[in-house]
Order: sequence, then structure tokens, then C-alpha cells
Amino acid sequence: MSEENKRDDDNTIENKSPEAEDVAAKPDDQPAEAAAAPPTVEDAAPAPAPERRKETDEEKAARRKATLEAREAAKVAAALAAAEAAKGGASAGPASAQPVAGDTQATPAAPASAAPAAGEGDASAPAPERRKETDEEKAARRKAALEAREAAKAAAAQAAAQGGAPATAAGGDGSPGGDAPPPKPPSPSQPRLDRVAAMLRELVAEDAVEEAYINEANDHLPTLVIKNDRWEQAARLFCDHAELDCKYLRNVSGVDYETHMEVVYYPWNMNAREGYCVKVRTDRDNPSVASATPIWETANWNEREIYDLLGVDFPGHPDLRRIMMPDDWVGHPLRKDYVPLDPEV
Repeated sequence: MSEENKRDDDNTIENKSPEAEDVAAKPDDQPAEAAAAPPTVEDAAPAPAPERRKETDEEKAARRKATLEAREAAKVAAALAAAEAAKGGASAGPASAQPVAGDTQATPAAPASAAPAAGEGDASAPAPERRKETDEEKAARRKAALEAREAAKAAAAQAAAQGGAPATAAGGDGSPGGDAPPPKPPSPSQPRLDRVAAMLRELVAEDAVEEAYINEANDHLPTLVIKNDRWEQAARLFCDHAELDCKYLRNVSGVDYETHMEVVYYPWNMNAREGYCVKVRTDRDNPSVASATPIWETANWNEREIYDLLGVDFPGHPDLRRIMMPDDWVGHPLRKDYVPLDPEV
């Protein structure tokens, strides 16, 4: 290589500056800056909110009814809490029980003994011991529960007889100014119920039927409550009368209502495929119902089971003895007040 060519190569190497080398080493800087450009106005605009569905009149009525029921439940709970506090000797808080002016709803009163402040210790006053309920109070509570159930049944039966539930003072749906619902159509089993009730009053005794109603939840089953001392005659009428012709007894069951016992029979007409529910009530301390086994043989083991587990006696039963528990077993396990002698058993 000549001296002149060497000088040209050296000049070319010296003319390459550091800035030129950086530019050559970073060919992709410009595209990265272009990708980081801010979004346009159209991209930043939010999506339109979905349109809210309009509430129907039925939904409004249901919401109002639920709100009213919640308020009533809160009132009942507050009354019960106040009664329990009065029984236990608890005293209400002083000024904390006063509601703040302007509040739309009353706030619960703060307890009289507030939590101790920091540094004052963790000791607190012991809770008042709950007073034990006496036998008289238990009996009164059971009686009140029974009367409430009977009143509800009577109201439902009366409403069914009138062809529909009675409307409330505020309206049929519980809302102010609401319209009463249309009357319910009569049950298809109502004629059968009326007919058998009339036959029992005419052929057995005027006071034989204590109550008669349609059990809509059980496929509109005609249900009758028969007076205890009229049950044997009523059972023979169900079995032997040509119109009723209930030659078969589907089931027998017993119920402990705490205030009384109840035996429930289900006679069945196999030709017409129609049935009834017949209830017979008895005293709880000395429960006794005339046996249906001489009329329907299928009642035999059912009555033995009720005798074994609930202690109901069935005069006229051909072989009334325990069927599930041992003969020396103490008590009747399905009674609501049953306490086993050995808790391990």
C-alpha cells in the first residue's frame, strides 16, 4: 500500500465521532418514541353505560312489602329484647338512649357499662344470670303458641271459605293505596269436604267435626279434626258408608304439640282414588285415642309405633306393646320433653 492511501485511511478513521457511533448503534429509537405517543381523544372516551331496567309495579309492591315486614320484625325484636332485659334486671343506658335530633331512624342505645378505656384494666362487670323459666311460664308460652297457630288456621280457613285472602287496610299487597288481589278460585276438593263434614254431623253427632279445611299444600287434601270421643263412630262411617267407601288406611302418624297430642289418619277410597286426612286430638298428660285396628288392620303396627315413641294409648288395640324400643325402656323418645336416662345412648 502506498503512503498516500495510508493517509486517506487514517483520516477516515479519525473522522468517525462518538455521536455518529451512537446513532449507528440505535436504529430503533425512533419507532419506540412513535409507539409511546399519547392516545387520541376518541380512544380515551368511556363506553356508554348500560340502560337501567325500569322497575315494574309488582316489583315495587314486593319491595315495599319487604321493607314493611323488615320494620315490623325489627319492632318485635326490640320489644323482645326489652322484655328480656326487664326480666334479667338490666337497666337501660342514660343519655345514650336519646336519639340525635334530625335522625330519621332511632339508633340503639349504648350499654350502661361502656368498655374500659386504655390503661384502666380489662376487668368488666359479669353479665346478669338469665332467670330460669318456671313450669307455669312454659305452659303459658306453649298455650300462646298453640293459640297463635289455631288463629292462623282459622283465618286461612275463613279466607278460603270466602274465596280469597282478606285485603289489608293499606291494600292487598301491603303497600299504601294498593289494589286488593283477585279472589282465589274455590278448591276443587271443597265439595267433597263439605259433603263429608255434613255426613259426619248428620250420621255421627252434631259436634263430631271440630274443624274442616282444605290443605292446599298437600294437593288440596280435605282435612277434618274429629272430636276424640266421636272418632270410633267416624272411622266406621269412613270405612262402611257406600259413598265414602274408604276400605284402606294409607298411614297413621302421631304429633307432639307440647300442649296436646294428635293422631293423624289417612283413609283412602281405592275405587274413586280419593282420600282424606282425619286428625284426633288428645290430652298430653294422659293421651288416649280409640284404636282403628279393628276397622283397618293396617293401623296395627302404626299405632304400636306411636304408643312406643310418643306414649299414646290406643284402647281396643289387639296387641299394644313396644315395637322399636326394648320393653324396659324408660320414656318415649319422640316426645319433645324426652330426656334419656343415659346420655351416651
